[in-house]
Amino acid sequence: MSKLTLSQYRLAANTLRLLAVDAVEEAGSGHPGMPLGAADMAFVLWHDFLNFDPNDPQWPNRDRFILSAGHGSMLLYGLLHLFGFALSLEEIKNFRQWGSLTPGHPEYGLTPGVEATTGPLGQGLAMGVGMALSAKMAGARFNTPEQSIIDHRIYAIVSDGDLMEGISHEAASLAGHLRLDNLIYLYDDNGITIDGQTSLSFSDDTAQRFRSYGWYVQSIDGHDYLMIQRALKKAQRSGRPNLIIAKTHIGYGSPNKQDRSSCHGSPLGAEEVAGLRRNLSWPEDTFHIPSEVTTICRQRIKALRRARNRWQRSFDAWRTFHQERAELWDALTEKKLPENLWRNIYDSLSPEPAATRKISGDIIQKLAEAAPWLIAGSADLAGSTNITIKNGGAVSADDFSGRNIHFGVREQAMAAVMNGLSLHGFFRPAGSTFLVFSDYCRPALRLSALMKQPVIYIFTHDSIFVGEDGPTHQPVEHLSSLRLIPNLQVIRPADALETAAAWRMAIEKLDGPTALILTRQKLPAVERPAAFAFEDMSRGGYIIKSFGDKPQVVIFSSGSEVSLALEAAGFLFRENIVCQVVSVPCLEAFLNQPADYRHSISRLLPSRVAIEAGRGALWHQILGGRGLVISVDDFGFSAPERVLAEKLGLIAPRVAERIKQYLMDTTYWT
Repeated sequence: MSKLTLSQYRLAANTLRLLAVDAVEEAGSGHPGMPLGAADMAFVLWHDFLNFDPNDPQWPNRDRFILSAGHGSMLLYGLLHLFGFALSLEEIKNFRQWGSLTPGHPEYGLTPGVEATTGPLGQGLAMGVGMALSAKMAGARFNTPEQSIIDHRIYAIVSDGDLMEGISHEAASLAGHLRLDNLIYLYDDNGITIDGQTSLSFSDDTAQRFRSYGWYVQSIDGHDYLMIQRALKKAQRSGRPNLIIAKTHIGYGSPNKQDRSSCHGSPLGAEEVAGLRRNLSWPEDTFHIPSEVTTICRQRIKALRRARNRWQRSFDAWRTFHQERAELWDALTEKKLPENLWRNIYDSLSPEPAATRKISGDIIQKLAEAAPWLIAGSADLAGSTNITIKNGGAVSADDFSGRNIHFGVREQAMAAVMNGLSLHGFFRPAGSTFLVFSDYCRPALRLSALMKQPVIYIFTHDSIFVGEDGPTHQPVEHLSSLRLIPNLQVIRPADALETAAAWRMAIEKLDGPTALILTRQKLPAVERPAAFAFEDMSRGGYIIKSFGDKPQVVIFSSGSEVSLALEAAGFLFRENIVCQVVSVPCLEAFLNQPADYRHSISRLLPSRVAIEAGRGALWHQILGGRGLVISVDDFGFSAPERVLAEKLGLIAPRVAERIKQYLMDTTYWT
């Protein structure tokens, strides 16, 4: 139990309140209401319970704190500043400005001590579940009966909005199923959203809802320091995931805006700030930090460093006496691979026709043998996506040593939980579903790209050739939609060799996620130049075959349409029309190549064609305005894949005829 007096808690919490208010006023924008209301429980958590080392924000056994209600970012920035992280008062004053370390919402990788990028509500809550799961999985690998090397907790402050978002239901259900007792969430129950009282749209029995998931739930006054302490201590011993429902006043202390939506997302204004200062007996000086608060926080930092040093001594002894576990620690933290791995994988590929989802599944087995840090999961489609690591074991509430995670039919939570697994640092997660369901994953996938997390998404059943399941399950716009996300590497391989190279590109990309787009149907092995190298693939596009020395048209394609392009080019060659076929497994990588490389591929020919069984507008970035795109720009139909191909014109004779007509038309207009 902390030795602070109630007046000291109040002084420290009010420091956080006014730092937030002053920063928002200085910026002329921001969200002062949440920091004003949540400051009491935030300070108690950080001062009395949270274990961290501000001099080493990446200490592996630190507790993680997530501000899922990321709009209240100034609360987190104030805590980071007071507790010694590399975040100066000048940065606080520079809130929301160009180049500052204090953006409008917390951003991972920018501000020291920020564990996750938050703001889209529900995402932080779900990422915390991923971090808690990762900690359990790491503990199962490293801890011994004598020593617990990984035993930290995941804390978060969540809001009404977090709990309204659908992803919170999925993530909380999964956390309860797995009994993640290292998860402790403080719910800032202030009863206000932007539109007004939560009662306008929200009447859930939140306590009963979370109890039904298997959580331990407590209800407290979020401004009562002793109640906050007691609740957190009970949560640490509960044996279940924890939700502490803390009733708070948004805009606490504001004379005219407390408990009103008007303080949620706008500055209070000079007159209201003056009244707030009077109510809290606070001096007129802006960005004022009392010396007593500075002393309190510095003393806490010293105690935390002593605790960190004790852990380090224990860890050093553990490394000495548990060499096999220590080697696994190094493998999971360094994530190295044998030098000859990819050559062995290439050599093992079969020349027989196969679906790229099946080829991917075979590659995963070989990767998993060499990479203990690779873990896999599926949103109830493991058998279809071929994601399961054989002999890897399933993760469960009774055994966290497995490598396969059953996410259930929870695509939204799966993607966000994978972000948490990745952020935690020990594992590289690969998760899978059908491409058409990538829509459910998209918000978290976008955060993967924003946070530069090397999460791997396996999206199978990649086109209308899903067939009889019909238009609800046939992705048409999804491939183009994913390509629009910055820093997402989208790869659609054409055969076994490209699938292996795609996996290598995914593993070697450390600054962002990769989406592997894989087929349900079998594809033939593509004949390509003997000089083919991985670098050709990593450039995003390469010449797969020229049917003569002086091509008249260049045909670009990806995935299953590469073999279609080659077959159509063969038809045209027999009519003395010379084609050059280019495989473009990663359109964005190809577009980012130097102009001279792209020109060497297209030979600057004005006649260019792209073929893809999905929406085709993005291909004009390569083709220009006069190019021909053979694509699917409407929803599909229920029918076997061969019937669909014929009806939609995606068979070689029809494609060849369209290209021939295109060449005649362009020649005429030229």
